[in-house]
This record gives sequence, structure tokens and C-alpha cells, in this order.
Amino acid sequence: MTIRKTTANDIDKLLEIFDYAREYMKANNNPNQWVNGYPSREDVEEDIQKNESYVCLDDDNNIIATFCFFVGIEEDYNEIYEGKWLNNNEYGVIHRIATLKNKKGVGSFCMKYCFDICKNMRVDTHKDNIPMQRLLEKEGFTKCGIIRLRRNGAERIAFQKSE
Repeated sequence: MTIRKTTANDIDKLLEIFDYAREYMKANNNPNQWVNGYPSREDVEEDIQKNESYVCLDDDNNIIATFCFFVGIEEDYNEIYEGKWLNNNEYGVIHRIATLKNKKGVGSFCMKYCFDICKNMRVDTHKDNIPMQRLLEKEGFTKCGIIRLRRNGAERIAFQKSE
């Protein structure tokens, strides 16, 4: 597998992956995380414009996953409740990670790619997203508390991994 920056030509494939991810979440008792068309074409276009969107390719150069990654401040993480961050050092952030069906190990591959770039990572997920919570715990992330999303006030479980 390899990872590269997303291009405008990739957007339709990413939207297909997000559609699959929404259906997967619904089928796995998480129907409320990505609703009302989120993430949208506009979200992907904004991530590309900010140089924060990535795709994971299989050995045949097919896109099998996507994620948003950046090093910097995530305003949603400025306040944490019912816990605290492991540290306040500069950190990387992973958002909107999604894979195609039957692609084992891809989430771990993407997480490790990001951690290789920044050894202090933060991520959040919905309380009902048990598969993502399991992936985060498997990859050595620590549950730190609860954050609230600025866009709608929804709560998310916050995780961090630091060397």
C-alpha cells in the first residue's frame, strides 16, 4: 500500500468510500455519526485546497481509503471535558478516515503513516463508533475525554497517542 495526496480527480471515488462508510456505520449501530451528506463534496474540496486530504492505494494503484491529516491546531480540541489531553505539545490530527469494504489493515496503515510524520496525534470519534474505537486502542491511542464539535455541538470521544 502507498499513500499520496488527494487530487480533484479522486473526489468521486472518495464520495463512494464515504457512502460505503455511512452504510457500514448504520449497519454497526452507529447511524448518527455521518448524517445529512457529511462528509460532502465541499468538505473534500476544502481538504484538498488546504493540502490535508490523502488517499491510500492498494498494490494496483486503486484508491481503497481516504483520510484528512494535518499538523496544527484543531479548534474543536481547545476544550476537553471529563478528562485531559496527554500533553499540550504540537500535534497532528486525523479526521474522516474511511476505507472500502473488506480492506483489512488499511486503517492501521493510514494511522501509522500519520504517526510517522507526527509523534503526537489526536483524533476523535462518535461514542457509537466501536470499530474506530477498537482501531484507536489497537494503535496505542489513549482515551482522554470528551470534546464538542463547533459545527453542531455534538460530543465526541477524544483520543491521543504520543511518544
